[in-house]
Amino acid sequence: MSTPEHVFAPRADLNLAPHAAPVDDVAHEQLDGVGPTGRTRRHIPDPPPLLHHGPAKILAVCNQKGGVGKTTTTINLGAALAEYGRRVLLVDFDPQGALSVGLGVHPHQLETTIYNVIMEGNTAVPDVIRKTMVDDMDLLPSNIDLSAAEIQLVSEVGREHTLVRTLRPVIDHYDYVLVDCQPSLGLLTVNALAAADGVLIPLECEFFSLRGVALLIDTIEKVKERLNPKLTITGILATMYDPRTLHSREVMARVVEAFGEIVFDSVINRTVRFPETTVAGEPITRWAPRSSGANAYRALAREVIAR
Repeated sequence: MSTPEHVFAPRADLNLAPHAAPVDDVAHEQLDGVGPTGRTRRHIPDPPPLLHHGPAKILAVCNQKGGVGKTTTTINLGAALAEYGRRVLLVDFDPQGALSVGLGVHPHQLETTIYNVIMEGNTAVPDVIRKTMVDDMDLLPSNIDLSAAEIQLVSEVGREHTLVRTLRPVIDHYDYVLVDCQPSLGLLTVNALAAADGVLIPLECEFFSLRGVALLIDTIEKVKERLNPKLTITGILATMYDPRTLHSREVMARVVEAFGEIVFDSVINRTVRFPETTVAGEPITRWAPRSSGANAYRALAREVIAR
């Protein structure tokens, strides 16, 4: 699969006004080989096994809007990548600790977190990393203490590169590092973007999510220009898609029109399985391995590896 051209500027205006002639509001069957994006599905075979591991590619899972599936995507993409033989480190970079909770960790019971690694010189990152129930997938947890780091880092020299310095000792041990960012464009998110090779943007299929994409891409462009020249947009992932509704289909069409090939073919549909996995503290690939949601994240993992 050829690498898509990473362009930050959308190719079309993200105007929220409805089209003059919207598609019929009846769930229609997809044509053979045509996915929810309206494009022909590209066949991406299972990736070959690796002969050696590392250094890791760092992906920031980022969107300043909350509730779009960042944490769900981080957990399940990580688990799917591990299924394909990749070593994965999940970094909980949100003071709410949702990523840790989603993997069965109780943040308030943690003695050391990523906050201690960032702010205390005597805490090493390997000492804080925890194994998960998924083989070859580890977690660097977080809790509410991390909220203090955003304030404390303001006076630090090189504050935007704190995360990349934190990850440097373990980068050769993993193939992918997925950073679950907080729903804002503050200093913690800028740290994640400054450390990342690519940005994965989960985008809920509703119009309010579209409104913030331009601001996010503007921030990515600034970080690329001033802090991290290697930064690219790995892809935009449509989440919470409901093919039965006109609204979801209209938003999907607008996203593909605006961003073209950087939109993943893989689409994450709405399903009750994802809330269940949060309660269970497991990825959907373990909780419901044969479900459409699990297969969608496996397809996403193949796309991420191919890109």
